[in-house]
Amino acid sequence: MPDEDSGITSRMTGRTIIGRSRATVLAAPSPAWRIGPPPHEKGPLVFMNYDQVELDAAYDQASYQPTIQQNTRRLASLSEDMCRRIGPPLRRPYGPSPVEQVDIYRSTRPNAPVFVFIHGGAWRSREAKNYGFAAEMFVAAGAHYVALDFIGIEEAGGDLRLLAEQVRRGIAWVYRNAASFGGDPDQLYVGGHSSGGHLCGVALVTDWQKEHDLSPDFIKGGLCMSGMYDMKPVRLSKRSSYVDFTDEIEDEMSSIRHLDKLHAPVIVTYGTDETPEFQRQARDFVAAVTAIGKAAQLIEAANFAHVEMAESLGNPYGPNGRAALAMMGLATS
Repeated sequence: MPDEDSGITSRMTGRTIIGRSRATVLAAPSPAWRIGPPPHEKGPLVFMNYDQVELDAAYDQASYQPTIQQNTRRLASLSEDMCRRIGPPLRRPYGPSPVEQVDIYRSTRPNAPVFVFIHGGAWRSREAKNYGFAAEMFVAAGAHYVALDFIGIEEAGGDLRLLAEQVRRGIAWVYRNAASFGGDPDQLYVGGHSSGGHLCGVALVTDWQKEHDLSPDFIKGGLCMSGMYDMKPVRLSKRSSYVDFTDEIEDEMSSIRHLDKLHAPVIVTYGTDETPEFQRQARDFVAAVTAIGKAAQLIEAANFAHVEMAESLGNPYGPNGRAALAMMGLATS
């Protein structure tokens, strides 16, 4: 506080200070948050009814969730608090490069089911340790929670296939080594949020027998949270400034185009406060899966924004936490 106010402050009573603070808070204006694309003159259509500015905003969660950085930092804080309560994870390598590691949070239940989580972050570098927040719920419900670390898109030279292959290696490692940490390999489930939801979709349509010598149905269920399943509009958006899209990459990384390889039932979730494209992609993905007679469930979470959807994975009564436990046949308490 400025020096000229120090004398006044020292003469105030506690009651007066509280009253002034409360009055200040009540008088403060609400933040002028803008939701959606910036004001602009409508340009040529790029995809569906979007011009370039609108499509770029539709693939930029910050345009629809102004507090996204604060919310993302909260996930890290929640993860730190969780570790103080239940202890740090086992850290194990699943591949040859330094980043290929898994964090394993173990349940005390013998032969417990395993949930493998693929984090988001626009495919850019994030750390699995900041996505451990959900582990406490899974462990309490009698399941192991495994968070994958993998390369970022810039380090991969813009090639999404490198990220997808590391994620596949991580999932395969968890399956083959589940018994070593008390897990049941025949109860393995996979989930991912945002760009991790995209990679989860890609993992679910992998030719596992051909690429990793595994049974096509070893994954028992998938939870795709707030993800992307068709790379065509993503390629047309500003994300192509750091993802090196080619026709081949667009096709290979579009899980909606390879549903013949989908063997696990899938749950797809999104929040109604997310971008319109993330919402549309979720609906279209489930419609395509059910159209070919395969099992898919769509969950629309009213009034949830993007990172709030990720946070809900750690809540047994939140949209994603409830969905994960139900998928694994576990109680919500």
